[in-house]
Amino acid sequence: MAKGTKYASKVPDEHGFIQWSTEENIIWQELFTRQIACIKDKACDEYHEGLAKLNLPTDRIPQLDEVSKVLKVSTGWECYPVPALIGFGEFFRLLSEKKFPVATFIRSREEMDYLQEPDIFHEIFGHCPLLTNSSFANYTEAYGKMGLNATKEQRVFLARLYWFTIEFGLLDTPKGLRIYGGGVLSSPGETDYAMNNANVDRKPFDILDVLRTPYRIDIMQPIYYMLTKVSDLDEIRKFEVEDIMKLVAQAKALGLHEARFPVKEAS
Repeated sequence: MAKGTKYASKVPDEHGFIQWSTEENIIWQELFTRQIACIKDKACDEYHEGLAKLNLPTDRIPQLDEVSKVLKVSTGWECYPVPALIGFGEFFRLLSEKKFPVATFIRSREEMDYLQEPDIFHEIFGHCPLLTNSSFANYTEAYGKMGLNATKEQRVFLARLYWFTIEFGLLDTPKGLRIYGGGVLSSPGETDYAMNNANVDRKPFDILDVLRTPYRIDIMQPIYYMLTKVSDLDEIRKFEVEDIMKLVAQAKALGLHEARFPVKEAS
């Protein structure tokens, strides 16, 4: 997880305030305006409910305390400033403590359409609305606890669970296909691709399948897994850590599914 990046997170002052430049606030405004139009009738109802609760500013980057105040009242969560990339151990620890890691930088204008690293727009706009939802918030906390004492190899399998739910999860609802994964909700290209591309494989969620499904972070996803509603995450959360690790061992024994993408060559 902690690979190199050209971005550096801003350090909050003693009051938790982050000074953003005029250009950075303009980038937030442009990203927000574009994406709010893009996800209309595509994001799940639970996301829209959370977005209304947060009441994010459209013309500037929100301060983390502004978001945390709403999260604390709703589900007991808070935003926690972190460097651009953090290690698995720190990531799992923060989630287990109901602290959502937010990298305090925003993408450059040159990377408005695609950014591999999670920036503050991705974290706040993509994820925080659903952290007002108890099912999503409790699942995210439980996920953190799953990984706390996991081995390096087990964490690789657990990363797939996060990827295909919190980052790229879809819902098959009575109203039609909807999005709850923050990696999709914060990306116009991924939103259109996940919802409309005829070649995408949208599969009913099966935890063992998910643990066996390889992915790449630098391409559009060939496979998405669908729940029926966000509260379905409660069923995954009910697994004891030991039960999850048994599933990880089973996934390892069965082996990974064949990759649906070219293997990335080492640079």
